[in-house]
Amino acid sequence: MIQAINVTLQYGGRTLFQGADLTFSRGNCYGIIGANGAGKSTFLKILSGEIEPNKGEVVITPGERMSILKQDHFAFDDCDVIRTVLLGNPKLCEIIDEKEALYSKEDFTEEDGMRISELEEAFAEMDGWSAESDAEILLNGLGVTNEYHYEQMKNLPNDIKVKVLLAQALFGQPDILLMDEPTNHLDVEAIHWLEEFLIDLHSTVIVVSHDRHFLNKVCTHTVDIDYGKITMSVGNYDFWYEYTQMAQRQLREQNKKAEAKIKELQDFIARFSANASKSKQATSRKKLLDNINVAEIPVSSRRFPFISFKPDREIGNEVLTVTNISKTIDGKKVLDNVSFTVLPHEKVALIGTDTLAKTTLLKILAEEIEPDEGTIKWGVTTSRSYFPSDNSAYFDGVEDSLCDWIRSYSDLVFETDVRGWLGRMMFSGEEAMKKAKVLSGGERVRCMLCKMMLSGANVLLLDEPTNHLDLESIASLNEGLMKFTESVIFTSHDHQFIQTIADRLIDVTPGSFYDKKITYDEYLEERAAQAQNG
Repeated sequence: MIQAINVTLQYGGRTLFQGADLTFSRGNCYGIIGANGAGKSTFLKILSGEIEPNKGEVVITPGERMSILKQDHFAFDDCDVIRTVLLGNPKLCEIIDEKEALYSKEDFTEEDGMRISELEEAFAEMDGWSAESDAEILLNGLGVTNEYHYEQMKNLPNDIKVKVLLAQALFGQPDILLMDEPTNHLDVEAIHWLEEFLIDLHSTVIVVSHDRHFLNKVCTHTVDIDYGKITMSVGNYDFWYEYTQMAQRQLREQNKKAEAKIKELQDFIARFSANASKSKQATSRKKLLDNINVAEIPVSSRRFPFISFKPDREIGNEVLTVTNISKTIDGKKVLDNVSFTVLPHEKVALIGTDTLAKTTLLKILAEEIEPDEGTIKWGVTTSRSYFPSDNSAYFDGVEDSLCDWIRSYSDLVFETDVRGWLGRMMFSGEEAMKKAKVLSGGERVRCMLCKMMLSGANVLLLDEPTNHLDLESIASLNEGLMKFTESVIFTSHDHQFIQTIADRLIDVTPGSFYDKKITYDEYLEERAAQAQNG
């Protein structure tokens, strides 16, 4: 069990939250939600002990082991993959290292023998003999196959590193597990595996996530950071959302009735306060008026950008023909003889475990790179806009203000028009004059989406557009793409995003090609049935 007792945190005079009293119990999974900047990751760091609150304290049941999903992808570069996973339980690794050091001694003493005996007993109690096989099971479950298990971390691609660090956090059945955005950069198969793992894990799990399906699947409680405070409610994200919307509606209805009653009483008092025969009634109504309160509806920190894609022209009859394209990167064949045709108004999700294959295909479709073999042919009436998974080239070192940045990707001239578009994406007032190079990950994504909206394109190519966005921005983007009338080709690790947008799924992984007009839930049911039938 872990408790936050009267925890308050302030930054530069701004109170992120105050007086937080929360108890997190074993066997439950707590999803922390809130707008960007509300303090979700910061609160997780307070629980982990990385940050001290201004007031209050965090109390952990004595003897319980806490595991934290590491964010530094370079911290374990000198370790192999198995060793990195085992380091999820530092105490076990200390025992392993000390045992090896003692066993390798040439002048082995009686005292060393006694120490070895103690270490072996502790090693057995920690289930040390099965530690490596447990690590391998975790890795394979997340899609990190045997070929990587004894590779150095520094030699791994980033998408594999992410999975290894996640396996490290999960290793050894920790009593308390803290994870910040564990589904980021995971493929959908790994996310599904993680969901099932957490459902079966009898630990105290506290997770920050922007993945709605993930929160709904694993969370028993929702922890909301808003209005300068932290509140906990039983239930998953959808339950929390319905409950809060209902509470807001009830409060507005109560206020509406109260305001109508106030007006009625004020009208009566105004009409009859000077009338001697009605003065007692007027006085009585004044007392009633004094006792009617209109509840103040607090201002939420949640903000929804306005995302709507309007094509300058309809797409026409021919959209895209891909014929026998192949591509090798760093000696690995990531695309092998891929062919498909996209029809007007189709919304295609690229799925599969190979992130590099999906990103490479989108780069080829965006004409950023050439295939080694094969051809792509766009219809003459198509116009494309591309959202890359790595947008650093658009922002790193760019001295332009956001106003000038938007101008450079549009034909907007007037300041009011530029600021209007930035306002849609939640950059108002002085924020519009921020330099492009200082933007956060979420702000960069919103700028890229604004650029896409201004393009007037009738084909949208998006590579993991939900990364770095908060739940509100994801919901707005989700709705914008659902309403878009032309063609979309996209990748995402967000289950709900794929399910609600895509009407066709393509897996371009070499040896696993799949292409079908099907929803994502239907696809998963199909996969489950195939696995059951052997």
